[in-house]
Amino acid sequence: MSPTSPSSPRIAPLAWLILVVAAVAGAYWWWQIGRPVPLPEAPSARIACVSYAPFRKPGETPLDIHAYVQPDRIDADLRALSQRFDCVRTYSQGFGLSAVPQIAQRYGMKVLMGIWIGRDPVANENEIKAGIAMAKAYPEVLRGVIVGNEVLLRGEQSPKALAGYVKEVRDGIHDTHVPVTYADVWEFWLHYPEMAAAVDYITVHILPYWEDEPVEPRDAVQHVAEVYARMKARFPGRAVMIGETGWPSEGKQRRGAAASLVNEARYLREFLRYASSVDMPYNVIEAFDQPWKREQEGTVGGYWGIFDDQARPKFAMQGAVVEEPRWELGWWAGAAGALLFVLAGWWRSQWRSRRARLAMALAGFVTGTALAWQFRQMWYACRDHFEWAVAGVLCLLALATAIGLARHIGAWLAGRPVKSSPGHGPRFAWLFVLAYYGLLLAFDGRYRDFPLGLFWLPAMGYFLAALLDRPEAWTPSVEERLIGVALPLLAAVTVAQDIGQNPASWLWLGVNLMLVGAVFVAWRRSAKARQTQAAHQ
Repeated sequence: MSPTSPSSPRIAPLAWLILVVAAVAGAYWWWQIGRPVPLPEAPSARIACVSYAPFRKPGETPLDIHAYVQPDRIDADLRALSQRFDCVRTYSQGFGLSAVPQIAQRYGMKVLMGIWIGRDPVANENEIKAGIAMAKAYPEVLRGVIVGNEVLLRGEQSPKALAGYVKEVRDGIHDTHVPVTYADVWEFWLHYPEMAAAVDYITVHILPYWEDEPVEPRDAVQHVAEVYARMKARFPGRAVMIGETGWPSEGKQRRGAAASLVNEARYLREFLRYASSVDMPYNVIEAFDQPWKREQEGTVGGYWGIFDDQARPKFAMQGAVVEEPRWELGWWAGAAGALLFVLAGWWRSQWRSRRARLAMALAGFVTGTALAWQFRQMWYACRDHFEWAVAGVLCLLALATAIGLARHIGAWLAGRPVKSSPGHGPRFAWLFVLAYYGLLLAFDGRYRDFPLGLFWLPAMGYFLAALLDRPEAWTPSVEERLIGVALPLLAAVTVAQDIGQNPASWLWLGVNLMLVGAVFVAWRRSAKARQTQAAHQ
C-alpha cells in the first residue's frame, strides 16, 4: 500500500454510495414538501373569533412602550378581517388598541376586549381605567372583557391580587352587563380553581403544540375535546370558553408536534369541524403572523397567524395544501451547485476525468440542496440584518469548505489524489462551532432550530475526506478528539429531550456522528499508519 492510496479498495464504493444517497435524499426532501396533501375540509371559511394584534410590520413590537398603531391601520385590518371573522380578541388597551371597539362596530364585529395585567401596578391601573371607559362607551360591541392574559403562568401576580383586579373591572362596568373573565392555559385554572369565583365565565387556552407533553397533529383536536370536557366537569354549571387555540406553521418541532403549514391547516380545519358539532365558544390564535414574537419564542413564535405578515391567507379551508409551492427552487439550487463544483475543478487535470466530474457534480448537488434547505430556514428565522449577515457568512464558509473538500474527494475517486490537504484549521473550527451550538440546543434549546443544512456539508465532506485521503493528512489534534467525545453526548441529549419522537433531532445526531466519525476514522488510520511504518523500520 502506497502512502498516496486509500486504505482499502472498499472505501471508494462506500464513498460513491454516500454521495449518491445524499444527492437522492436532498432531491427527495424538496420534492416531497411540494406534494399537495389532502386534508379534511372545514365546514366554512368563516371563523367565530380570532386574536388580533397589529404588530406585523418590520420593527413593530409591543415590547416598545412607545409603540402606537394608527387608527387607519386598525380600520384596514378589521375591514379585511370582517370578511372571515365575526369577532376579534385584543390583549391590551395600549398602543392604539383602545380604538378597536369603535372601529369593529363599523363592520358589524364583536370584540373580546383585553386589559393587560403585568407586574407594574401603575400600568395595570391605567389599563383598567381605559378598559372600563371603553366598556362603558361600547357595551353593545363587547362579548366580554378579559382582565389579564396568562398572568399566573408568567408569575406576575398572585391569584388574590389578580382576583382583585378582576373585581375592580366587574364593579366598574356592572351596569353594562358585559361579562368579565380571565384567560390562562387550562392547567393553571386547575392549579388555581379559586379564580373561578372571580369571573363570569372561564377562559382557557388549549394549545396542543405547546403542551408540556406536546400532542401530535393527528391527536390534537381529540386532546382539545378531552381537555374541554375536563374543564366543564371541574367547574360544573360554569360557562367555559376556549380563549386561544391554534397551530404554528414554522419553527422547531416538539416531539411529534411538527410546526408546518400543512399541520396548521389540518389542525384548524379539524378544530372548526369539531367546534361546529358542539355548543362551544372559541377564539383562534391568531389573525396575522407576528414577527416580533420570534424574539421571545424563536422562529415558531412568529407563525401562528391564519394570514401572513403581509395579510395574505396562508392556506385555504378547502382542498389540498402544499407545504412549499416553490419546491423546484431546491432542485435548481442543486443543479447550480453541481455546475459550480464542476467548474471549480475544471482548471486542474486531477478533476478533468469523467469520474472526478461526476463526484464533483454529486457533491455540488448535495451542497446546493442543503444550502437551499438552510436558506429556507433562515427566511423564516432571521429577524434582522445582523442575523442575516451571520447566517449568510456561515453559509458561505460552508460552501467554501464543501468546494475544497469536494475537489480532494473527486480527485481520490478518480484515482488522481492530490498531495495537499485542506488542513486542520477549518475542521477544528467546524467542530468548535458545532459543539457550541450543540451546547445551546442541549441546555437552552426550547426555541432553537436545528441548522441541519449548514452543518451537513462539512460533516459529510470531512467524513469522506478522512476515509479517502492519506492517513497523515488528517491526523486529529487532542482538542479535536476531546470535542469529538462531547458532540455525540450533546446531540443525544436533544434526542432524549424529545423522547426520540423528533426526526430532526435524530438527523442532528447523525450530523454530529458523521463529523465525529471523520475525527476518529482519521485518528485510527493515522495510528495504524504509524504502526506500519514502525514495523518496517
